[in-house]
Amino acid sequence: MSDVFINYRTGDEESAATLIARELLRRFGREHIFFASNSIELGRRYPAALDGAVEKCDALIAVIGPRWAKVLGPDGRPALEAEQDWTRREIRTALDRGILVIPVLVGKATRIDHVLLPEDLRELADCQYKRFDHRNSDADLAVLGDALARQLPELGKVDRGAHVAPDSPDPKSRKGSAKDAGHTRMRTRDVEQRVRGGIGNLNGDLGTFVNEPQGPVNTGSGPQYNAPHFEGDNTGVQFTAGDNSSTVHQRFGREHGPSDDRR
Repeated sequence: MSDVFINYRTGDEESAATLIARELLRRFGREHIFFASNSIELGRRYPAALDGAVEKCDALIAVIGPRWAKVLGPDGRPALEAEQDWTRREIRTALDRGILVIPVLVGKATRIDHVLLPEDLRELADCQYKRFDHRNSDADLAVLGDALARQLPELGKVDRGAHVAPDSPDPKSRKGSAKDAGHTRMRTRDVEQRVRGGIGNLNGDLGTFVNEPQGPVNTGSGPQYNAPHFEGDNTGVQFTAGDNSSTVHQRFGREHGPSDDRR
């Protein structure tokens, strides 16, 4: 027996109906979801299959897009006006049985107005609906599946899509995150130093650097060398290397084109 019957109108958001069916099939299994194109075997008489499924289901999802009430039937009139219209018949049967009916409004579809519905479907306008947007499809499908699992306990027992909050990161992950954050801060400070000039000390591979030196610099024991950090017009960042002692020796090479920030 199929617990959920997916009702839709040909010519109006079949793609959304297919997405909904695919997700519910994944969560609850093929035997619990009736979707005509998947559930009716080749060669079977579809009128009997449709009538039988909607008579036995515990919930019906009515997929309603902007053209739902405007699609024309063979006689050139809105299909919804025909009493034997399949979309109308299926919803009417579900409402008469008093089972759960969930309208799903797709895209720019507006809330259903009683006035636009045939008399035997007007109760549909009173059913709490769910909006479905292709741009937010994952979240909308999750909400719909969760509602079905919650309201149909037997369906909830076979739910394979329960949402589990991600585990807290282990200490190693936190250390890795802290290290990455440290590198980010280091790069930010490096950029600030490049703009402001002066002497900076960065932990990591960059070490101590001197930007736009205006005179001798002494920072430790041993010769220190100062050279342009970037190739170019020799006005960019300059760095120091060595064991940080004595005076700074500047060395300027010949100019080249724009640098790719090589170290």
